Amino acid sequence: QVQLVESGGGSVQPGGSLRLSCAASGYSRSRNCMGWFRQAPGKEREGVAVIYTGGIRRTTYYADSVKGRFTISQDNSKNTVYLQMDSLKPEDTAMYYCAARSTYTSNQCYYTLYDESGNTDWGQGTQVTVSS
Repeated sequence: QVQLVESGGGSVQPGGSLRLSCAASGYSRSRNCMGWFRQAPGKEREGVAVIYTGGIRRTTYYADSVKGRFTISQDNSKNTVYLQMDSLKPEDTAMYYCAARSTYTSNQCYYTLYDESGNTDWGQGTQVTVSS
């Protein structure tokens, strides 16, 4: 089992930036599809961004709502996944969760943005609040 610990959340004004971190430990190298998900009050959890590291090159996918504003990256030397969030909007307010999975292909990793079924390790979450 992989242990995931998120950090970096906080309160920021609209238009501001935050960088979330997800530190992984345990058998993390087997998890080649890492992602960020979020859940706003009264709403279902939704996929934000995923990164697939099982191929020759890394592949990233984003939800339409964050494309061009958020960037997911991974530093294997630190076993850490990041989510750089720029141009934040009030609708980005949510609890953000890190997730780790093993998938056979980058396409399968992409679909985890929309389908949470399957063997997944989750972090405890970090709160992001965007408000003026």
